[in-house]
Amino acid sequence: MGWHEARYNPVVSDRPLRSSRPDTREVAELKQLKLAQPALASAVDMQIELLAVQRRVQARVPLPWIQPDPQRLAADRETGSPVARFGDIPLDWTDFRLALRQTSDILRRHEAMSHQEHQQIVALGRDGNALEPLVTDWYTRTSSAKTHGPKGVVSEGTPPIFEQVLVLSLRPFLSRCAEVLLQKADFSGWSRGHCPVCGWEPDFAVITHDGERHLVCGRCLAQWLFDQVACPYCGNSDATRITSFATRDGQYRVTGCDACHRYVKAFDARRSTRPVLIAVDSIATLPLDALAMQRGYSE
Repeated sequence: MGWHEARYNPVVSDRPLRSSRPDTREVAELKQLKLAQPALASAVDMQIELLAVQRRVQARVPLPWIQPDPQRLAADRETGSPVARFGDIPLDWTDFRLALRQTSDILRRHEAMSHQEHQQIVALGRDGNALEPLVTDWYTRTSSAKTHGPKGVVSEGTPPIFEQVLVLSLRPFLSRCAEVLLQKADFSGWSRGHCPVCGWEPDFAVITHDGERHLVCGRCLAQWLFDQVACPYCGNSDATRITSFATRDGQYRVTGCDACHRYVKAFDARRSTRPVLIAVDSIATLPLDALAMQRGYSE
């Protein structure tokens, strides 16, 4: 996700969440990034807080009992339907509401949402009768074969940023599904631009040591092999209508489509001594987001 630079807002009284446990690899790398690129400090701080929420919630999420049926997998592959239905997600609504509120608090504190948006989302989180069917409907709509990917507005009357809050709040639960399915199911025949697990759009890409490109889901973080050239959003595979540019060290690359004017960032593992860390690399490449948008592309 491409977070814009944010500032700390002293009006909101909640303090950043802290953990007494040792830093994860991602948090350690984010702290190094903050030292190396001070301009990204606010975005780094927000990402660290979001990771703390997701880490605590995910520690309580059980592995789902998903047994992929080969016939269903083949049918899903044929129709382009993702495998994880809403009922497959090991979702505890109490934990989900906690993640929703804490995620909203973090985004508000870092001025990634307005006070009014924050109040709307917190109020929805308190109303279980409204929240549960809303989330169920949103996931079902955005994970269908015909209407995959982000839509911007979850429901009439909700702010556009609510969808991003739902994505982050659902991730601890949905990533558990991805863990299981990527081990048990064969997605080698999946050639779609949306996620085979949850149906969401890719938010990032990885270029492997073999030169293959793997897309990374922006919702469940699943990875899948995709064409090296084609645009995952519109399917354009005309290399003359694909624009690519990279950082000076070649570690990060942007591929822009001149047909739909969207772009995807990539981590080139061939030029790094560590694996891709989406929470880190999505922040490290914020300057590339700005450059891509200057060139007329959009996320």
